[in-house]
Amino acid sequence: MAAKLDNIFNNISKNNIFQDRFVLQTNHKPGSIPHRDKEIEQIASIMAPCLRGERISNLFVYGQTGTGKTLSVDYVKNELLHRNNEGTLALKIEYLNCKLRKVSDTEYRILAELIKKLGGSVPATGLPTDQVYNKFIELIEKEKQLIVLILDEIDQAVKKISDNFLYNLTRLNSELSQSQISIVGISNDLKFLDMLDPRVRSSLGEEEIVFSPYNALQLQDILKNRAEKAFKAGVLEDGVIAKCAAYAAREHGDARRALDLLRVAGELAERGGCLKVGLKHVDLANEKIDKDKIIEVVENAPKQQQLVLLAAAKLNDAKNEDRVFTGDVYNVYQELCNKSKTEILTQRRVGDLIGELDMLGILNAPVVSNGRYGRTREIKISIPEKIYGRVKEILLDVLEN
Repeated sequence: MAAKLDNIFNNISKNNIFQDRFVLQTNHKPGSIPHRDKEIEQIASIMAPCLRGERISNLFVYGQTGTGKTLSVDYVKNELLHRNNEGTLALKIEYLNCKLRKVSDTEYRILAELIKKLGGSVPATGLPTDQVYNKFIELIEKEKQLIVLILDEIDQAVKKISDNFLYNLTRLNSELSQSQISIVGISNDLKFLDMLDPRVRSSLGEEEIVFSPYNALQLQDILKNRAEKAFKAGVLEDGVIAKCAAYAAREHGDARRALDLLRVAGELAERGGCLKVGLKHVDLANEKIDKDKIIEVVENAPKQQQLVLLAAAKLNDAKNEDRVFTGDVYNVYQELCNKSKTEILTQRRVGDLIGELDMLGILNAPVVSNGRYGRTREIKISIPEKIYGRVKEILLDVLEN
């Protein structure tokens, strides 16, 4: 074993592949954002009035994962703060990722995290939510200031909690005498506003910007730019960047996916002691990422969606090759809700959740006609056999907790 470990460590220490692998990671902030000039200008135009101390319109930015939404908003945020670096205006722009577990579970936690970012503090639990709102108001009313809250993946928080916290945030302006709050929401769900209560939608929906997916040529530009800094000269074989871009373009034009493919391909080549990153490494990286992505999606899905998937999995195991329909899944789902003491959604809403799992590629659930009995979905599990057992473990753990 010692000899094998020596071989692994020696291969890594030689580092024939990477110059700076961090450049390919999702938390790297590039100096420029290719093919997003128009969207950045739109965001800047909407947010610019805050430099005059004026409350800006609430803004919602939509687009598939990896289309540059967060990078673009963050770029404009930094430019605005840089312009105001002399502190001539009391302007605060705070970013919060609503998908983080420590944030997204309750309205209380979202408020507590916002208070922390603004320099205050509240206990992790224990206070009534209305008291936390009062502390939030007291904190921002200490001075005349303009606050812009950037809420990333805001749809995830709404799915886990409700849209009440958004409504409450927008209504706070009527209670403030010195300060004003604006919201910039970022969502992967193009239908996010349609999900909201009409009163919430009327308070929020002031400005919207949609980010289109990148095409294969645009993804190649992004990868070439990063690859020059990430890899040592000459280690990428011809066609590697084009193949990563093609895979990602097929997956909704996701730049994050393209960068992950290129990075993982490099890591696999490095682990194998190869001097170059080849097309075979891209294929292996694509297979590995698909498996990891399914596990991540299942682990982070809302509990209702996890229960729907578990119901489909139980039927899949019991019926094997027999056909399973929405009604069958709904019956098992109700049993699981009763067992886990979870609210039972309507069959129509469960049908929507099945549709979402279908879009994610976890279920294969085409709509079929039952003649005069209407339409339903014919459901099959699309999870690779190698990770199916692990997915079941995650889902059963949700049921027990």
